[in-house]
Amino acid sequence: MSNRPMKKSKNDNRTTKGRRAFLKRSGLAIGAITILPRHVLGRGYVAPNDKINLGFIGLGRQNTGLAKRFIAATSAQIIAGCDVWTTKNAAFKSLVESQYAEHRNIGKYEGVNMYDEYTELLARTDIDAVVIATPDHWHAVQAIDALKANKDVYCEKPLTHRISEGIELVETVKKTGKVLQTGSMQRSSENFRRACELVRNGYLGELSKILVNVGDPAIEYNMPEETLPKEVDWNKWCGPAPLLAYNHRLAPSSNTIDFWPDWRKFKETGGGILCDWGAHMFDIAQWGIGMDDSGPIRYIPPTDAKAVRGLRMFYANGIEMVHEDFDRGWGVRFIGSEGTLDVSRSYLDTNPENLLSAELKDSDVRLYNSSGNHYQDWLDAIRTKTQPLCDVETGHRSSSICNIANIAYQLGRPLNWDAEEQHFKGDAEANALRTRKNRAY
Repeated sequence: MSNRPMKKSKNDNRTTKGRRAFLKRSGLAIGAITILPRHVLGRGYVAPNDKINLGFIGLGRQNTGLAKRFIAATSAQIIAGCDVWTTKNAAFKSLVESQYAEHRNIGKYEGVNMYDEYTELLARTDIDAVVIATPDHWHAVQAIDALKANKDVYCEKPLTHRISEGIELVETVKKTGKVLQTGSMQRSSENFRRACELVRNGYLGELSKILVNVGDPAIEYNMPEETLPKEVDWNKWCGPAPLLAYNHRLAPSSNTIDFWPDWRKFKETGGGILCDWGAHMFDIAQWGIGMDDSGPIRYIPPTDAKAVRGLRMFYANGIEMVHEDFDRGWGVRFIGSEGTLDVSRSYLDTNPENLLSAELKDSDVRLYNSSGNHYQDWLDAIRTKTQPLCDVETGHRSSSICNIANIAYQLGRPLNWDAEEQHFKGDAEANALRTRKNRAY
């Protein structure tokens, strides 16, 4: 098969006009919580006008899992979903409606509307908030549109695909006053919080180094073209990214698969596993040293241009962070003058062992505790109009580390980063890579 770009579909103009029309309307949209009929709520209901109505954008494996989390949250109600795959729209509607019927002990539940254009979902004034779990290249575009449409946002990590997107997203949250939670749910894990409290309060002594093991930097798209399934609007799937040759590993037609889609690996649609898992593990490193609103200021890549590990990053306070495999899978190792601490989703331990059992003093810093529920934390923040555990600035800064790391590996030379002004010092080529021109779709 050829790798030629596909011709534009007959829907291209409608899609572009639809988004433009939405952007004009969105400034007038006022969110409201729908009053749903009492009989559809069933057992264990919360009064309809007390529910937060949710729309889901991007209905792959991740959002299917998130849907189950929010179905269990009685303060929320999923009323809409959107995907460019007809197969995924149908599967999501069936899943959500059947689970609501089961949870509420009613014979049948109908109440989830489906869309293939996300701007149509955002135009609904009865949707209060959206959950975004599309591929990375869509995150910021859709999150910004949602905020401008007066929706609160839960957006999967990495929060943005480009540094410039993160800067714009932070400003949009400030202007709209809406609540954004980044899907860096490791912060809601007791083990990760415990690890960061020990580090933050000096139980490892003076911290000198952090090792972070996550996957490889992004590469350019290189998959062979396959026959395009009729169930997808491929132009919409690619959206602001280049129009790529279709391959099922890049974007499978259903969620009944035994792999995570490969869009994560490629520069056009993701940031490599460096970004995919880095948005989790660099995020924990930032939390542990109290740098959620900043980041490293110098990046030194390995001298081997083909290396996929070895990037060294330095904070202004002298702490060094290294993208390095320390033989324990994806995880973080904090190294201090009094010992080390290793943490991941499968382990939390220290050397010496007794550091782990240290009891925090009354004077010690306690980190934000979401009670283990990252999703309810967002809903609670919407109710109370407060900041959630992993707000927009935090998500942006963690994503920026990943994006800068990719730039450093790509250019193969040291980079000096101004963490306050958020640009590279004296490097026009690196600064140009902070953004990209989106495709007109």
